[in-house]
Amino acid sequence: MKFVLNTGRTVPQGTSVEHKGSDTYRTVASAGFLNPIDMMLLGIEDGDRIRLTTPAGHIVLTSRPAEGVVRGEVFVAIGPYANHIISSETHGTGMPDFKSQSVDVEPTGEPVKSVGELMEAIGGLRF
Repeated sequence: MKFVLNTGRTVPQGTSVEHKGSDTYRTVASAGFLNPIDMMLLGIEDGDRIRLTTPAGHIVLTSRPAEGVVRGEVFVAIGPYANHIISSETHGTGMPDFKSQSVDVEPTGEPVKSVGELMEAIGGLRF
């Protein structure tokens, strides 16, 4: 299904940002928050894995229900997971489009990668 991807900061993500290799950070940064009705339409439940695909790439996240997320949108905390699917194009502003990106969302059985695995996938090193 087509969705609009929005990213931003969350309190849990901010409190664990100094420990990006930790399970705590991975858990909060690798969540995709969806409206519960959209989750029902996708046939997924809290904790199921979803694959988000944009022209820049794809990522697997853990689905989480969020009443505050508008139907047709998915929210992901800014960080390595969101960055993996956001285009580096800045339109001359120096800032990528972290809001209102078109994204396909589908259920998947694929695992959620660690932050280190994400870095290696783009040619970087684990940290």
